[in-house]
Amino acid sequence: MRALLFSCLVSCLAAGVAAPALAADPVIKTEFIYDSAPYPQAHASTIVETRRGTLAAAWFGGTHERAPDVGIWFSRHVKGDWSTPVELADGKQPSGPRLPTWNPVLFQDPKGDLLLFYKVGPSPQTWWGMVMQSSDDGLSWTKPKRLPDGILGPIKDKAVVLADGSWLSPSSVESDAAWTAHFERSTDGGAHWTASAPAPSPLHLDAIQPSILFHKDGVLEAICRTKQGVLAMTWSRDNGKSWGPLSAIDLPNPNSGIDAVTLADGRYLLVYNPTAHEAATFGKGHRYPIAVALSGDGVHWRPVLILEAKPMPDGYAYPAVIQTRDGLVHITYTWNRVKIRHIVIDPKKLP
Repeated sequence: MRALLFSCLVSCLAAGVAAPALAADPVIKTEFIYDSAPYPQAHASTIVETRRGTLAAAWFGGTHERAPDVGIWFSRHVKGDWSTPVELADGKQPSGPRLPTWNPVLFQDPKGDLLLFYKVGPSPQTWWGMVMQSSDDGLSWTKPKRLPDGILGPIKDKAVVLADGSWLSPSSVESDAAWTAHFERSTDGGAHWTASAPAPSPLHLDAIQPSILFHKDGVLEAICRTKQGVLAMTWSRDNGKSWGPLSAIDLPNPNSGIDAVTLADGRYLLVYNPTAHEAATFGKGHRYPIAVALSGDGVHWRPVLILEAKPMPDGYAYPAVIQTRDGLVHITYTWNRVKIRHIVIDPKKLP
C-alpha cells in the first residue's frame, strides 16, 4: 500500500499537481556546485566532510561518459560558496593513449589524510582502481597511485570506518556474465587490502555499487543497485569479512545508483530513483524523480521526500549522501548530466 501511495504521489508531481505540504520544509538549501564548466557532461559525484569541517565534492566530467578526455574534478565549500572546480586526475598513461576516468569517491581518514579513490580504464569491465591523498584539507594532492591487483576501491559509494578502526570499502564487478557486489577491507590505514567473496545471489539478482549501513551489535547491511528493477540488501555479522545472500527490498530501482547513510538518531536514510524499468508514467529506466526514503530497521522503507520530479532527458542520478557533525544531511547528484546539484536537509524535519 505504501508503495502504491507513493507511486500515485510521484505521478501527481510529474503531472504538475502539488505534493502534500510537510509540517516544516526539511530542505534548507538547493544549489549547483558550479554554474559553468569547461566540459559538457558531468556525473557520479561524491561528497565528504573533512577533519577540519570543510565540505568537499568530486565528480567526473568530460565530453561524455567513456570519452578519453573525462577527468576527475574537485571543489571545496569555503565561506558559504563552492570553489571553482579543478581537475585533479585524468587517465593519462605513461605510454599510450589517455583513458577515461570514473566514479570518484572521497574518504576522510579519521586520523589522517583526505583520500580520493577513482577508476581508470576503457570500461567498467576493464577499469582499475586509483587513489590520491591530501594532507592539507584538499588544497594539494599526491600523485595518483594504482591500487593492488584485484582491489578496485569503493566503486561508487563511500567507504566507512568500523568500530575496530578498519576501513571497509563497498565495491563490485560488472562482468559480462553477472554483476556482483563485494567488499574490500584494510586494517592498516589503506596500506594493504583484502577482498571478500561476492555476496551470494540465490535469486539471481545482478547487484553492484553497495552502500553500507550500521546496525546494533556490529551488524552491517549493504544496499545495492540491481538490473532487476528492485533494490537489494545483504548482511554481514563479522565486520564485513563475509556477506549473506542478496534479497530484494520493497523499493523500485531503474538500474540506477543509490546511496544511504546511518543517521545519528539511529534511522537510515536512502536517496534513490523511485521508479522501476517498466514504470508506465516515466518510461523504461528513466532516472527521475529522485527521492529520499527512511527506515527504522533497514528492511522496511517509507518514501518521505521528493527532491526533484520534473522529467529531464538524463534525469537526476547517482546520489551521494552524508550527515555532517552539525546533524545536517548533504546530498549531491547528477543533474541532467550537465551539472552537480547539492541539497542540504534537516533530518529532524522529515516525517
